[in-house]
Amino acid sequence: MAVEDAQVLAYIGLGANLTNPEDQVRRALAELDQLPASHLRQASPLYLTAPLGPVAQPDYINAVAALETRLAPDALLAALQAIEDRHDRDRTGVRWGPRTLDLDLLLYGQAVVDAPGLRVPHPELARRAFVLVPLADLAPVDLVIPGMGCLGELLAACPREGLRPLRTPDPPLPAQRSPSQ
Repeated sequence: MAVEDAQVLAYIGLGANLTNPEDQVRRALAELDQLPASHLRQASPLYLTAPLGPVAQPDYINAVAALETRLAPDALLAALQAIEDRHDRDRTGVRWGPRTLDLDLLLYGQAVVDAPGLRVPHPELARRAFVLVPLADLAPVDLVIPGMGCLGELLAACPREGLRPLRTPDPPLPAQRSPSQ
């Protein structure tokens, strides 16, 4: 995996609505902390979210994670997709259809990436309360999202219908690892 020289703060969106979605998200948070050259700094509370898309499906469990990483954006995306694969993610279904786990690279520091298969900031970030609300749990409201604006302004303009905090304990942060891990 390609490793950058500098450490970057990346924000990862997590979502699941199949096969015990709360457990899927919690396990994925722990797996994020095990990525090479990376450390899970913080995770938002979990939210119950009405699904988007054309098919009837269960509600989602959503969260956002703040990940300190030295992985390059494409290497981080590959690592996220490998986690999804371990959670039996099926990529052959309907767009915005049900899934065991969805991990989206929302932000990678202040970088703008427009490459085949990877766009950062995530192009739908500004229109999705299930991303903006948990992101605001972790990031300052004056965070500037490249090409989109200030997090606080985006959050104020985004409808929040169908988004509810999950009334269970917040996901625990993984145990601290030594820098050599």
